[in-house]
Amino acid sequence: MSSQDATGRRIDVTLVTGGMYHDIDFARRQLLDLLAEHEEFRVRVQPDYEDAEAIAAGSILVSYTCNVRPSPEAQESVRAWVEGGGRWVALHGTNAALDVGTPDGVDSPRVFPLWADTLGSQFVAHPPIEPYAVEVSDPDHWLVAGIDGFETDDELYLSEHADRDALVPLLHTTWTGDARGFVEHDWTQGPDRHLVMYVRPLGEGAVLYNTLGHCRGHYDMVPVVDWYPTVERGSWEQPAYHELLRRSLRWARGASA
Repeated sequence: MSSQDATGRRIDVTLVTGGMYHDIDFARRQLLDLLAEHEEFRVRVQPDYEDAEAIAAGSILVSYTCNVRPSPEAQESVRAWVEGGGRWVALHGTNAALDVGTPDGVDSPRVFPLWADTLGSQFVAHPPIEPYAVEVSDPDHWLVAGIDGFETDDELYLSEHADRDALVPLLHTTWTGDARGFVEHDWTQGPDRHLVMYVRPLGEGAVLYNTLGHCRGHYDMVPVVDWYPTVERGSWEQPAYHELLRRSLRWARGASA
C-alpha cells in the first residue's frame, strides 16, 4: 500500500450487488475479497440503490447489478452524492435496463435518463459472447499504465453515451456487426470504437465505469430457462481484470497514482 492509500481512518463503502441473468453471488464474493484487501474499508452490502441514505453516508460506492432500476428518488440522491465528492466504481450491467421476451428480442428501454447520464452510458446490446480484444486508450493514465491489451471472453457492451466528450477513455474495443437477439441489433454503421472502461467526472466526484465482468451460472437465467448449460466467468479469469479492479478501488479511496 502506498502512502497515498494509507488514510489511517475508517472508510465506509456500500457494495450494491443484485439483479438478473448473472451470477450475482459469484461477483459479490469476488468483490468482497478485493474490498477486504483494504483494512480501513467497512463494507455494507445491499441488493439495490433504494437505501440511498446509506450510500450517501459513505465515501465509496461499488456496484455490480443488471436490470436494477432505481427509483427517481434514489437516482437523484446518488447523483447528488457523486456531485458532492463521492466516488463510484460501477461494473458491468449497472447501466442496463432490459425487457426480455419481446417479439423482436431483448429491448433496452431508456427508462432512467438521469441514471444513464450520471453513469455516462446506457447499455443497448451486445453481440454473442466470443473472445475480443481490449485495447488501452490512454497508456499514460495510471489506472491502465503498464497493462497490455488483452483478449477476453466477455460480453462486448454496445452503449449509448449522452455526452461522450465528457468521459475520460481508459479502455476500448473495436467492433461492428450484428448483435443478434437484441431489438437494436444492427451495429454495422456508425463509430466502431466502443468504450470498455472510462472515468465520468461529475461535480466534485466521479464515476469509474468498467463494462467487463460478465459471469453466469446454471441457475441465473430463470425464468427464461431453468437450467443454463454453461458456466461463464468472462473477464474474472483474466489477471488484468483483477489488476484493473484493484486500481479502481485505490482510485475510489482517493489515490492518484
